[in-house]
Amino acid sequence: MPQYRYQARVATGRTQSGVLSAQDAATAASMLRNQGHHVLQLAPAAGNKKDVGSLLKQLNYSSGPTQKDILDFTTQLAVMIRAGISIRNALDGIADQVQNQKFRSILIQIKLDIESGKQFSEAIAKHPKLFGPLYVNMVRASEMSGSFARMLDRIAAYLAQEIETRRMVVGASIYPGVIATMAVGVTVFLLTFVLPKFAMVFKGKEAALPGPTKFLMALSNFMVDYWWVLLAAVVMVIVGFMAFIRTELGGFWWDKFKLTAPIIKRMFRALYISRSLHTMGELLNAGVPMLDTLSITGDISGNRLYRRMWRAVYGSVKQGKKIQVTLNRSNLLPKSVVQMISAGEESGKLGEVLEEISTYYNKLLRDAIKSMTSMIEPLMIVLMGSIVGFIAMAIILPIFKMSSLVSGG
Repeated sequence: MPQYRYQARVATGRTQSGVLSAQDAATAASMLRNQGHHVLQLAPAAGNKKDVGSLLKQLNYSSGPTQKDILDFTTQLAVMIRAGISIRNALDGIADQVQNQKFRSILIQIKLDIESGKQFSEAIAKHPKLFGPLYVNMVRASEMSGSFARMLDRIAAYLAQEIETRRMVVGASIYPGVIATMAVGVTVFLLTFVLPKFAMVFKGKEAALPGPTKFLMALSNFMVDYWWVLLAAVVMVIVGFMAFIRTELGGFWWDKFKLTAPIIKRMFRALYISRSLHTMGELLNAGVPMLDTLSITGDISGNRLYRRMWRAVYGSVKQGKKIQVTLNRSNLLPKSVVQMISAGEESGKLGEVLEEISTYYNKLLRDAIKSMTSMIEPLMIVLMGSIVGFIAMAIILPIFKMSSLVSGG
């Protein structure tokens, strides 16, 4: 079990130093707190053994921290703050445990900024790729209200839901991709390995072959002779498509496609509504001003159409209008949702209402993912069966035709 060297002030007022064994720094801090000690410093003791896996992870300096790393950091920081550890010492303890070298360097820099007199929100704002505007603004609001640990818990819960949502959506997107790849692989195998063997049987009898067989034989010959052309074309199409959707025009088209494509639109609409309203609700409940909330919500929504809608709402609210004025002109939110938002705005409980709506749409998202998967599976099976069946028919038809000619002769 890891050992931690600590310095703490005991009940008599004197300073005590020592080493204790604990599962992690947060547990060590809690143990000292339960003994009535006020923790001044806490860090892993020198000589803590690390397994091979940990050492290998430390070698991976080039990769930056993941969203899961940020979630773990936030959770640990909340526990240590509640245990009475100062934020500087908490950052010290967490940084010593972090295996990602880049993240450790950032945490050390944050600690140095705090030691120089900056607020925690100011220190993390210097690292926007890790701590986005939602994180920074919720922390800033907690610094003013004095509810730092509780706000960290809320941020951790938000990040955990975002990670789970992304996992579900990515999982649902990977499944049809795997099936499609299998279909393409089977087709290529049949055309480049199986069909050429049968082509030897049909050699010299091309004029008598059915149209489907002639087409597949020509396609097979092209794939065998010019496979590098096809491979280059596929790579160019993929690279070109990825480059196109990274442009403003291409990205707008792609975001619109996701909201209108028959099978996937229900899932993506639920995703963007849930994410937008969850973000907005968390920020308002944290005490972040409405205009800042709307600006952050638009940036986090994940879709250009929704971002444009929230920016329009931002403009109207800045002019003194109600939120519903702009939302009523948009078709991105159901009318029932706009009505509930309006009711929440009138009652002064908008944050709570938004949280309830986002919870409902998160459930709809799960249902939409299950529904999409159940629809795509039979469609992909039918598609694969049709391709294989067409190739088999193109091979078998001329064989039957030749057999009938021989038996008739």
